Amino acid sequence: MIGRRILIVEDEYLLAEDLRRYLVLAGAVVVGPAPRLGRAQALIADEAQIDAAVLDVNLAGEPVFPVAEALAVRDVPFVFVSGFDRSTLPPSLSERPLLQKPVDFETLRQVLTDLLRERQEAGPRGETR
Repeated sequence: MIGRRILIVEDEYLLAEDLRRYLVLAGAVVVGPAPRLGRAQALIADEAQIDAAVLDVNLAGEPVFPVAEALAVRDVPFVFVSGFDRSTLPPSLSERPLLQKPVDFETLRQVLTDLLRERQEAGPRGETR
């Protein structure tokens, strides 16, 4: 994860700060955290490079799914974090990784590492190398 740019979209300040701190210690460059949908969308539009993202499913009552779709269009891997189960995800996103809150940071690191490795192995736009 060293040098990888990871977007955090999380509305709970303390969790967002814990995620930011943990990812920085793991060597990542954190984009955000973004506590609201609009801020997350602005970061996606403004940032030339986002390597992966951590997305809270519910941002102050708004679903994060427009952000997830924008990342998917850019071929950016992401993991959802939520207190809700998988049934809250729309069908188009139901196969994406989902970690339950409270988040186990080591599990999150492993999921992000796996997603980044899969993206690198797949090459641009999912082409197999």
